[in-house]
Amino acid sequence: MSQPLISLVDINFIVNERKTILSDINFSIYPNTVTTIVGPNGGGKSSLLKILLGLVKPTSGQINKSKSDLRIGYLPQKLNLDQSVPLNVEQLLKLSPRFNQENYQWLVENCELTKILNTSIHQLSGGERQRAFLARCLMNEPELLVLDEPAQGVDIQRQANLYRLIQKIKQRYNCAVLLVSHDLMLVVRNTDHVICLNQHICCEGQPENIAHNPEFSNIFGHVIAKNIQDAFAVYSHNSVHHHLKHHPSNHCGCDHS
Repeated sequence: MSQPLISLVDINFIVNERKTILSDINFSIYPNTVTTIVGPNGGGKSSLLKILLGLVKPTSGQINKSKSDLRIGYLPQKLNLDQSVPLNVEQLLKLSPRFNQENYQWLVENCELTKILNTSIHQLSGGERQRAFLARCLMNEPELLVLDEPAQGVDIQRQANLYRLIQKIKQRYNCAVLLVSHDLMLVVRNTDHVICLNQHICCEGQPENIAHNPEFSNIFGHVIAKNIQDAFAVYSHNSVHHHLKHHPSNHCGCDHS
């Protein structure tokens, strides 16, 4: 069993001394896996990412890393760019302190950047900007890659391409990927472990199990849950997939009584 890269232990986050944002959060992220966090708006997903990244301090609990200098790449949902910075895509990538030519060439090819290398970052479309800054994250060869709604605002084909790229990234860098997503139909095909978050962890486990969980249906609706069940049934009969052995918690269900 591999050791986790990072673990969140008994995390609670309360603001204004009374409003609970996160309660009793416990989970671990392992190398070479994709973990997806899903949940309703206001469920605490963004706060959880900020705590994991060290941008916000939890009210209580611990964040345990496998090493103090764990390399983490982070692609936020929105990027605020200084319009006065004159950078094209090639310059953006080559500014990395861990730049190496072989990695650069792989990223240019696999992130589809060849045609926009000389384009100013301010002139990129939403999808182009996303790919360029994802490549910039990967120039540092992260051990953990954190993606906040990476497919937001791109069409279905681009979403599918992105999830295929994430699988390539996981394999090339042997890194863990943690992503927040609303693309539930794509989640079942492209993740190893799903965490359903609504201030606390309602359920978690392999995607085919999550789709059958009552808590999942309560949050996302029975029709969506049924569609995902059907999609996974079709997918599982046309693919060879391997279940994770090393996740200590592969459970579904919580007590709201």
